[in-house]
Amino acid sequence: RCQRWVENCRRADLEDKTPDQLNKHYRLCAKHFETSMICRSSPYRTVLRDNAVPTIFDLTSHLNNPHSRHRKRIKELSEDEIKTLKQQKIDEALEREQATQELNESNAQNTVSQEGGEEQEEKVVPLTLEERENKDYLKSLFEILILMGKQNIPLDGHNVDDLPEGVFASDNFQALLEYRINAGDEVLRKRFEMTAVNLEYCSKTQQKQMLEICESCIREETLREVRDSHFFSIVTDEVVDIAGEEHLPVLVRFVDDSHNLREEFIGFLPYEDDPEILAVKFHTTITEKWGLNMEYCRGQAYIVSSGFASKMKVVATRLLEKYPQAVYTLCSSCALNAWLAKSVPVVSVSVALGTIEEVCCLFNQSPQLLVELDNTISVLFQNNEEKGNQLKQICRSQWTGRHDAFEVLVDMIQALVLCLDSVISDSSVRWNNFIAGRAFVLSSALTDFDFIVTIVILKNVLSFTRAFGKNLQGQTSDVFFAAGSLTAVLHSLNEVVENIEVYHEFWFEEATNLATKLDVQIKLPGKIRRAQHVNLDAEITSENYYKEIISVPAVEHIIQELKDIFSEQHLKALKCLSLVPSVMGQLKFNTCEEHHADMYKNDLPNPDTLSAELHCWRIKWKHRGKDIELPTTIYEALHLPDIKFFPNVYALLKVLCILPVMKVENEKYEVGRKRLKAYLKNTLTEQRSSNLALLNINFDIKHDLDLMVDTYIKLYP
Repeated sequence: RCQRWVENCRRADLEDKTPDQLNKHYRLCAKHFETSMICRSSPYRTVLRDNAVPTIFDLTSHLNNPHSRHRKRIKELSEDEIKTLKQQKIDEALEREQATQELNESNAQNTVSQEGGEEQEEKVVPLTLEERENKDYLKSLFEILILMGKQNIPLDGHNVDDLPEGVFASDNFQALLEYRINAGDEVLRKRFEMTAVNLEYCSKTQQKQMLEICESCIREETLREVRDSHFFSIVTDEVVDIAGEEHLPVLVRFVDDSHNLREEFIGFLPYEDDPEILAVKFHTTITEKWGLNMEYCRGQAYIVSSGFASKMKVVATRLLEKYPQAVYTLCSSCALNAWLAKSVPVVSVSVALGTIEEVCCLFNQSPQLLVELDNTISVLFQNNEEKGNQLKQICRSQWTGRHDAFEVLVDMIQALVLCLDSVISDSSVRWNNFIAGRAFVLSSALTDFDFIVTIVILKNVLSFTRAFGKNLQGQTSDVFFAAGSLTAVLHSLNEVVENIEVYHEFWFEEATNLATKLDVQIKLPGKIRRAQHVNLDAEITSENYYKEIISVPAVEHIIQELKDIFSEQHLKALKCLSLVPSVMGQLKFNTCEEHHADMYKNDLPNPDTLSAELHCWRIKWKHRGKDIELPTTIYEALHLPDIKFFPNVYALLKVLCILPVMKVENEKYEVGRKRLKAYLKNTLTEQRSSNLALLNINFDIKHDLDLMVDTYIKLYP
C-alpha cells in the first residue's frame, strides 16, 4: 500500500524508501483522500480505512512554479534519458559555481514540490535501474547478516578439513542466501542465476566489511542516547577469548530520557599485554572510534580476572590523569572481597583462585556430582543440620563471587575433598572419564598445603573488609554510611600490619589444623625444598615462609588498593548520597551537601543557586505530610513528579547514579551484562565474533537498513 501511495503521489524520489521510513518521516494531507476512505468515529480523530489510497491530486498547480517545472520524475530510465540527465547535472553544476552562495540558499528554499502535499525541500536525483537493484541487493545481504547476529548463527558452517576431497559445502551465510533465493527473492536470483554453484556469492572480505558497518550502526543507536544524556561511566568486564584472541568487553552507564539508569554493552576492545599501549588504545577507541567525549565521563570501573588487575589499574591511572572527574571506583556487580583477592599480586593467590573457579565449574556442570556433594555434607554436618543445609544451598549458586567465599570454602573443603575422592575410587561406570580425570586433578590441588594456607590467610585478612564490602552492595543508605566507615577498616588493617607476627601465628595454626583434618602433610612448596638442598645455609620454617610470601604482601596490598579505589573524590561523591531523602531523614535533615557537591559544580545548570535549592529540598522532606514516605533510592528520587523544580538536585542525582559503585535498581535496565554472559556461555570460543556478538546482545535495538546500505556504498564505492 505504501508503494501505491508513492506511485499515486508521483514521488519517484521516494520509491527506494522502506515502509518504516515513509511512515516515520513523511505525512500526507487528508484532502487527497475521498470522503468514503475516511472513517470519522470521533469528532477529535480522523482515521483512514485499511484500504485507503490517495486519489485526489491537483496535477497542474506546479506549472505556475518555475522551480518545480523541471523536477525529475522518471521511474525507469532509458540509455538516452540517462545521458540527458548526466548532461543536465553537469550544466546545473556549472550554473551553481557561477551563482553566489545567497542565491544558492534562496533557490534551495524555493525548490519545494507542491505535488502530493509531502514537504521535502531537497531536490533528489532519481536512481537508475542499476543503482536501485544494487541497493536492493545490498539490503538483502544486510538483512541476512543482521538475522545471523540476532539469532547467534556463526558465519562459518562445515569445517573444510572434515569434508571429503572434491565436496563443496557452503558456509552458513551462503546457505541462508541460497535459501532466500529459493524462497523467491528476485533481486538475489537475478544477481546470482549465472553464478557457478561452488563459488562464494559474497566473499569473506565483503562479509567482514558489512559486519563492521552493522556493528557500527547498532552501536551508534546506543551512543546517541549516551551523548544526549551527557554524563556517563565506563565499565569493563573480565577479559574473554574471542576466536583465539583476548578481548575486553566494554559497557557504558548512563541515565536515559525516562530517568532510568541503564548499563549497555557497546563492544569489545582487543586486549594488549603492555598496559601503556592498552591505555592508549582504550582511550583512542572510546573517543575517536566510538565518538564519546571523555570530558563527560564521571566514573570508571574494571572487573578483572586474577593477573589482569595491575594492567587495568594503569589504564585507570592514565585516564584519571587526563580526566580527573572520571572517578576510579568498584563495580556494583562485583563483591569487594572477590575484587581485592583477584588484585593481590601473589602467585599462590592466583593459583588458588583458579583452582576454586575450576571446582565450582565442575560441580555446576554435573547435577549428579552435586547430589553426591549433598550426601557428603549431610554425613559431615549430621550434628549441625542447619549449617549443612545452608552449605548445600550455597553449593548451587555462584558462591565464588560471594563476600564470604573463603569462609564458605574453609567450611566446605573437607566435603569437597571427600566427594572428589569418592568419584576417583568408584570402580563402577557411574562417572565418565572427564569428570573422573578432573576430580583427580582437583582433589590433588585442594589437598596441597600451599593451597590450604593461602585460603586460610585470605579468609582472615578479608574478614576485616567483609561487612564494609557488603554494605557497598546494599541500599543507598548502606553505601552512604559505608563511606564513613572506611577509616575504621583501614585502622584495623594497619593494626594487623603492625602486629603481623601475632596475627600470622594464629592464621598458620588454623591452616595446620585444617591440613591435619584433611591428612595433608605440612611442608614447604617443592621449589623451596629443592632450593634448600642446594643452599644448606638457607634454612626457613614453613610459618616464616608463608608470612613473608603471602600474609605481609596480601595485607599491605589490600590497604593500598582500598586507598586507591576509595580516593578523596570517590568518598566525596558517596557523601553526596545524603541528597536521597531517606538518608537525609536518618541524619535528622542536618546535612551539608554543598561542601561535598563542590566537585560537581561545573555539571550543574545553576550552581549559584545550589545552596538555596538544597535548603528548599531539605525543607520539602522535613515538613512532608505524615502519609508521604521518603524515597529510599536515587531511582525513586529521579522519578519524583516535581524533581524538575530542583534542577541542581536532579543534575547531582543523575551524576551520582551513574557511578559504577551504585547498583542498577531496576533489573530490566541491566540487561547488557546479563546478555553478554549468556552470549559467552552459549557460544563456542572459536565461533565467537566481536561483530556478531554486538548484534546478538543488542538484538532489540532498531536498525536502519538504508543507512547501512548508504554507508557501505560510500565506504566501498
